[in-house]
Amino acid sequence: MGMSDGFDAVVVGAGPNGLVGALELAEAGCRVLVLEAADRVGGGLRTEELTLPGFHHDVGATVLPLALASPALRNRELPGLQWSQPPLPAGHPLDDTEAGAVLVHRDAQRTADGLGRDARAWQRTVGAAAAAGDRLVDALLSPLSPSAAVRATGPLIRYGAAGILPAAVLAHTAFRTERARAVLAGMSAHSVLSLRRPSTAGYGVFMSALAHSAGWPLVRGGSERLAEALAARLLALGAEIRTGHPVADLNDVPAAGITLLDLTPRQVIAVAGDRLPARYRRALGRFRYGPGVFKLDYALDAPMPWRAAELAGAGTVHLGGTLAEIAYAEAQVARGRHPDRPYVLCVQPTVADPSRAPEGKHVLWAYCHVPNGSTRDCTANIEGQLERFAPGFGERVLARNVLDTAALQRFDANLVGGDIGGGAANLSQFVARPVLRAHPWATPVPGLYLCSASTPPGGGVHGMGGWHAARLALRRAGRSQPRASRSTRGDRSSLRT
Repeated sequence: MGMSDGFDAVVVGAGPNGLVGALELAEAGCRVLVLEAADRVGGGLRTEELTLPGFHHDVGATVLPLALASPALRNRELPGLQWSQPPLPAGHPLDDTEAGAVLVHRDAQRTADGLGRDARAWQRTVGAAAAAGDRLVDALLSPLSPSAAVRATGPLIRYGAAGILPAAVLAHTAFRTERARAVLAGMSAHSVLSLRRPSTAGYGVFMSALAHSAGWPLVRGGSERLAEALAARLLALGAEIRTGHPVADLNDVPAAGITLLDLTPRQVIAVAGDRLPARYRRALGRFRYGPGVFKLDYALDAPMPWRAAELAGAGTVHLGGTLAEIAYAEAQVARGRHPDRPYVLCVQPTVADPSRAPEGKHVLWAYCHVPNGSTRDCTANIEGQLERFAPGFGERVLARNVLDTAALQRFDANLVGGDIGGGAANLSQFVARPVLRAHPWATPVPGLYLCSASTPPGGGVHGMGGWHAARLALRRAGRSQPRASRSTRGDRSSLRT
């Protein structure tokens, strides 16, 4: 590596995991340097005027329940950061217009009441997971921590018994109505896996539980505000951040006792090269990336004309119809195909944060899953699903922006082939991520650690990859870990509903 500039630690990559890892190190007294290839920090936390002036779109993540729930972020003091909760976390429309949409409220009982015969089943599965609160969240986001598992023993066992199943199996065994089965399918499809694969039920139950326990909030003004707040905290601690500074080789990085790489295995191999033992390098090369996404951002001159009017207040809407339809679409993607009627994840940011568009106007985005590296234009497929549940949608579009898998990877090199999760989220890569090791954040190279979403616990804006990597590095370096700072989650003045 290059000559030392007096830094105790260097972090390559300023996505959420890199920023959190840098904060852990800085709060422990390390002099930290952060190197970021882009012109701004944040990775996927980027907000741009993608369509028209005055319309602010999140290029990557928008809905951030894990940012409120995760132990890496819920105790961060980030002055000025404001959260906005939509009136309704999520909704799931069906073609049966008389039945309306399935609504996932903040209140678990209110949600259960809308599921008729499946009310008790919802409370036994999702309601119980939500009631476990931080204990379950901490256990799932710290998959290799015995202490987190012990604290959540009862809830974790109950969750695990259902969560290990394929979502399609749990939906049929736990629920009797198509409404409950459909909403679980929509939640489980966040895994970006075939719903016939083991553990996909766990994603569905966990995502639903977060809607009840933490909500599905947005950052007021755009997700980039979260990255800016983390960076501001870093600078206040004396860290140095250099943007527009790509790293092609570790020789370009100042020597330091601790180096964290917020990079996926492909980039790690590229920058570390022969420094990595051949066996470890081959193991990284076997890491599997997941399907990509095809994303559309819209500027609208009026709210979405949902057939089910109650969806007007939903921050997130899952489009795909029944369990059978969604399971078929996701299985097609898993086989490397493009379904004609894809599962579409749709977000209405201005429902929670009107400041993102001119008065009376709205922003909206929608994406579908596609095979990794897909070059197909799926605009018509997504808009077919939007028109299916919101007839007349197209008449309200002022402008659209298209992000295919190649564009997403150009935006952020960690989005390999359009994979927004840092790698396939299947059961084998839940812990063996990116390779099977007792401490997967550590490489065989002393002082070199991995902290991206390609490490446990995987994708999502939670910062836990950086949190785990930094704490492991501090322990191995014989440095004390930082004390928890005051929680901002409990500051209701910063949480807008």
